[in-house]
Amino acid sequence: MSGISIKLERPRVEQLLARYKSQIGTDFPGYRNHIYRAITYAMCFLDNKIEHEQLIETIFVYHDIGLWTDHELSYLEPSEAVAIADNEQYDWGLNPDLLRGAIHWHHKIFPYRGPNQNIIEACRKADWIDASKGKLRKGMAKAAVTEVEAAFPNLGFHDALLRLAKDYGGSTIVGGLKVTLGIVKW
Repeated sequence: MSGISIKLERPRVEQLLARYKSQIGTDFPGYRNHIYRAITYAMCFLDNKIEHEQLIETIFVYHDIGLWTDHELSYLEPSEAVAIADNEQYDWGLNPDLLRGAIHWHHKIFPYRGPNQNIIEACRKADWIDASKGKLRKGMAKAAVTEVEAAFPNLGFHDALLRLAKDYGGSTIVGGLKVTLGIVKW
């Protein structure tokens, strides 16, 4: 793993997210910064190799999008479907199995073993770092997490997740249970 490389501007992310800005609504700044933090961590796990950047950016733009496009707490499959449809429609040429796999397994508790392991594992670890607000660092230095969080503040992202769990599930407890059962993989 190489050092953290913070990119404050990611034109591809901005372009892809722009299509969904109205659907994401007031949660947009928080989701955007979550995406930037996760991309930064994942790219670090992948030694900041530029050949992975387009794929990683795309994965993270879409990884939670089903929360807003489909209003679903079990949002992995809807997020995968939106990513695959856009990949086809806009002719990006990204491997659909890899795109689907990285989105599908990003909440896996234990390490992913299988095809495209290096990419999927980088995404899985990156999302856990951010989902836990840096409490789980998956080998990332605490100083690196602090630096990334300072560059891309939370802006209410985790609060939005709790609100959506309540809104879509009827209560925070029921919604939290639905989210856990719907997205956490062993």
